[in-house]
Amino acid sequence: MSAAHRIIEEEGLQGLTMRRLAREVGATPMALYHHVHDKDELLRLLLDDYAAGVPRPGPPGDSAGPGEHVVAAAIAMRDALAGVPWIVEVLRADDLMSVHALWYPETIIDAAVRAGLAPEAAVDLYRIIWHYTAGEITARAAAARQREGGGPTYRSQVFANLDAAELPRLAELGERWEELTARDTYDKGVRAIVRGLVEAPPPGARP
Repeated sequence: MSAAHRIIEEEGLQGLTMRRLAREVGATPMALYHHVHDKDELLRLLLDDYAAGVPRPGPPGDSAGPGEHVVAAAIAMRDALAGVPWIVEVLRADDLMSVHALWYPETIIDAAVRAGLAPEAAVDLYRIIWHYTAGEITARAAAARQREGGGPTYRSQVFANLDAAELPRLAELGERWEELTARDTYDKGVRAIVRGLVEAPPPGARP
């Protein structure tokens, strides 16, 4: 497993092939097929191996309501995945998954149902949180790669020279745009989602 993780970290998910892994461990591709059926099975094993090693956070205090349990589970999910954006890429395909990671949707959906949402609405809530989380992680990883060169990005150059007559608000922010958009607003965002869908759900969300 460590060899597969190393390939992904160095070459990206596209670099992990059965042939490449066989070369890394000094074996033949056919020898690997005695252990895993195909790349999908290898990815499932990698997902489970990673998820099994991630510690689960303790629940919020006794005074915390179901909404806080949703927020805590969502933050734990983001923290578990933030350093491994390739896992988000795999999970977004919506087929491969880790059984060990089902604690996150279970906790979020259970808390939402205890808050009064119907199970179907609780699943909707989880999916909204998941897409928000996956998008946030993917966007941050892409931005980090873009900044690796060290020089100014194209975006920063554009925002530094905006026409104040045409785009007054953005021009006012100008050179601060990169700084402002790099701030970590995940907690604020997920709490807003919970307030809107759990603490004040739309008509018809409750049974």
